[in-house]
This record gives sequence, structure tokens and C-alpha cells, in this order.
Amino acid sequence: MQPVGAGVPLRVDIAEKTFKSAEGVQVTALKELAFEVRQGEFACLLGPSGCGKTTTLRILLGLDRDFRGSFQIPGAGDGNRTAAVFQEPTLLPWRTVEQNVRLALPKAMRDADLDRLFKTLGLADMRTLFPSELSLGLARRAALARAFATEPAVLFLDEPFVSLDEQTAERLRHLLLSVWSARPTTALMVTHNLREALMLSDRIIVLSPRPAHVVGYFDVRLPRHNRNPQVMEDLLRSFHQKFPGAV
Repeated sequence: MQPVGAGVPLRVDIAEKTFKSAEGVQVTALKELAFEVRQGEFACLLGPSGCGKTTTLRILLGLDRDFRGSFQIPGAGDGNRTAAVFQEPTLLPWRTVEQNVRLALPKAMRDADLDRLFKTLGLADMRTLFPSELSLGLARRAALARAFATEPAVLFLDEPFVSLDEQTAERLRHLLLSVWSARPTTALMVTHNLREALMLSDRIIVLSPRPAHVVGYFDVRLPRHNRNPQVMEDLLRSFHQKFPGAV
């Protein structure tokens, strides 16, 4: 990875990523996977289950270094922070909601005023609760608060609303947009939910089945507040016309 300035895109150029299956078979997860996410853009990596989306995120987060290729994280060498929200909230059970959030902050920010963030995410009255006292939906809100509290230059999200009922997931998508819109940052989110991608993103990066490579891009240029149910149906039709059978 090469650190670059915060004004340039997130760049990914993974030539190949392989691993051995439980049966000892060599599997190619990613092959010639290359794309960019522009500064301040919210992009979604969309593809079928098992195609390599999460593997890509793990590489970008430095959790998997066994691959051929390279990537560049904006601002990585300038003290800018990268944050991630995973499928599981991974909150420390012996810490309160607020303590979990503040532990993610660098020392210089430990006393930061988080009132507005907690209020936006509907956590103002839950700061002193422990993870065991939270529903999964509330725990996911706490995980979002922890990520945004660091004021990251780049935000990675790995299907943060998976396994939630649709009503709860929809509420959290709106909360995510509320927080992100208040301080737009370069964001890359993994999902296999097309409606979710159309609602949240500026651009959808469409991946092939494994080994994943980029099939194409779908830009959503409409302001998010204009993406009403009728518009969403139009976007769905346009997407399926451009990428028939993609997801």
C-alpha cells in the first residue's frame, strides 16, 4: 500500500487473491480487480454472495496481506484515519456504549463532544447502557457511532445491516445517510442488496461471480432525497437493463 494525499481517490488494483479451501483446494477469489472511489463519494461494491466482496475489504483494511497487487488509501500517510463497520458490531461487553465509542478515538480526541452524533443516531439516552442491554439494531447504531466519531478520511462498511428485519435495516440506512451527509467522507460499502445500494450510493461497482472482477459501474446521480419509491423502481429497471442477471 502506498500512502497518498487526501485529495486523491481510493485506488484498488488487485491482480490476484487465492486461498485454500477446507478441502485443500486452491480457490481464486479475486482476479484483475481494479476500481477507484472518488474523494467524498459513497460507493457500493455489489455482487453475488461469495464473490469476494468481503475479501476485498479485508485486503484494504490490512487484515489480509497475502495477495498480488496494490491499493492506495487517501491520506494514509497524513495522519488521516480509516474506520470500518463490520457485519457484527464487535462491542466490548464490559464497556458502556459511550466507552466503546470513545475507546476508538485517538488520545487527542478522547474528550470530544459526541452529543450531536449520539443524538443523530438515536443513542442519546443509551450512552450508559452495556452491549447486552441493546438490541442488534441498537448495537449496530453504536458501531456506526464508533466509526464516525473518529472523523475518518475513509470509511469501509461490510454489510452492516445484514440479518436485520427490513424495517430496522431501512431505519439504519437513513441514520447512516444522516451522519454521512453531515460530514461526507470517502466510503466503500459491501452489499448484495441492490435496493440498499441504489438508496445509499453515488456509484455502484458491479462485481462478477468468483473470481471477482469489475463488470461495470452504475452511477446514481439523483439527490438521495429524490429517491422516492417510484424513482427507486425506475432505477431498478435501469440497473437490470444494464446488468441483466448481475445479482
